[in-house]
Amino acid sequence: MVAAVCMLLSASAFAQADKYEQRYDLLVSKLGPAGVGVETILNNWEKADSTASKMLLGRFNYLFAKAQSMQVVVKDKKKYLGMEPILALKDSTGTDVYYYQEMFYDDELYGQAMRVADRAINMHPEMLDFRFLKANAYIAYEKESPDMARSYLLSLADESVSRRIWLYGDEPADAAFFSDAMLEYCFTFYSIGSPAAMDAFLALSERMTELDPDNPAFLNNIGTYHLLAKEDYKTALKYYNKVLKAHPDDYTAIKNCVLLARKQNNVKLEKKYLQMLELHGTESERMTAKARLQQLGK
Repeated sequence: MVAAVCMLLSASAFAQADKYEQRYDLLVSKLGPAGVGVETILNNWEKADSTASKMLLGRFNYLFAKAQSMQVVVKDKKKYLGMEPILALKDSTGTDVYYYQEMFYDDELYGQAMRVADRAINMHPEMLDFRFLKANAYIAYEKESPDMARSYLLSLADESVSRRIWLYGDEPADAAFFSDAMLEYCFTFYSIGSPAAMDAFLALSERMTELDPDNPAFLNNIGTYHLLAKEDYKTALKYYNKVLKAHPDDYTAIKNCVLLARKQNNVKLEKKYLQMLELHGTESERMTAKARLQQLGK
């Protein structure tokens, strides 16, 4: 009898939680994650099931959205935080001035959102959803100085070595999925483009090269860092050649080696990689490479 009562109570709790989830989804679809009434639903949902992953996600999204305020800022560069300007004008001296929409955050509400993220991670440590949520929040908040994001993602990469099971969206996430996600974060740091972001791009690429040595993308990233951030052509070429030794048809490495050779005005080196591009590039690039080789005197 006692067991039967417990089963009824459990079923009732699940039904109640499902009811709140449906109400939440409906309200958010109409009013957004911080719309009127969303907090009330989340409060009642939490009373019914304080561990529900979607409730915690909703709580984070509510606080994070409440913390945000969009402002228009003026910069003197054509790209900012990986964004294109919404408007470009000239000032009284004829200098180009660029206008961007930038998100700013209320520190108190942002802190509350991050505490919810930590709570969700403690309750559901296997869910990458919340790990990525926290990393994304760090990146959005820190902008050109992603120091906490860098540290957090490096720690997450280390944890991936010992964690046997990751989930993402309630589905198993294997090592390849994790590497692809880290590659996306590398690209995000690269897109931001500030010195601190480029250092994070390098650090995460180096760590992932250690953890996933068969993936040429991270080695290519290291080469790109030395090529673009440091203009250290010798070191960049070393990393691209490491990629090509294991993956002779790697398009990224070949293309960047052509670029590198041109930056150095090294015709002999350019010919070498143009010949590889002629074999492994796209159809249009093969034609372009062939024409360039004829111009250089193949």
